[in-house]
Amino acid sequence: MKKVLIVETNVAHYGGTTDPTGLWLGEAAEFVDEMQRANIAVDYVSPHGGFVPLDPRSMKYTDEAIMAIYENSDFIERALTNTYRPDQIVPTDYSAIYYTGGHGVMWDFPDNAELQAITRTIYANGGYVTSVCHGIAGLLNVKDQTNHYLIKDKKITGFTATEEVIAGKKRVVPFLNQQAATAHGAHFKKRRFYREYAVRDGQLITGQNPFSVRAVAKQLVSALA
Repeated sequence: MKKVLIVETNVAHYGGTTDPTGLWLGEAAEFVDEMQRANIAVDYVSPHGGFVPLDPRSMKYTDEAIMAIYENSDFIERALTNTYRPDQIVPTDYSAIYYTGGHGVMWDFPDNAELQAITRTIYANGGYVTSVCHGIAGLLNVKDQTNHYLIKDKKITGFTATEEVIAGKKRVVPFLNQQAATAHGAHFKKRRFYREYAVRDGQLITGQNPFSVRAVAKQLVSALA
């Protein structure tokens, strides 16, 4: 049975502030909705396991489908309350890994060696490495078995510098995903801000912003078929 590992943040505040952030709800819920439609199982992991905070702003951008997932007891339990720790994950159980966004990931995704190891194993086994929006932060520092950055010479996308300016967070985030990806040799692609856009390059599937979740999910479903 195909299964996808969904990665979420444990960070509840912007670094050095009391301003709340966390998981962007739709970036998990819409992806889960697409996996359910395709009868693909999912598990949830976070850097520390356990509780996953929601970015309160993301609750303003919901619809009936997102709320149906959010109010589901299984999602509440496994995705928001008791996520797995990385050391509880067996990478060979998964056909793909998906990094969700929300600004919180900028602090706990990039340098997590355990998540990088899981990602590397899934990729080496022919699985897919996927992300949306700020979730690309989880891919930036992953290296393959030859010690090269996984994203080097690959076409990818993620939350752009322009979108960060529009969101009003350019001065708050520790780095810009677009600049970091380019510095590690990726071919960063983008479309007009806040428009749906997803890119596939081999085993990598990435989406630009919160409006690109279903595009990423559908490309993954197609790849796994």
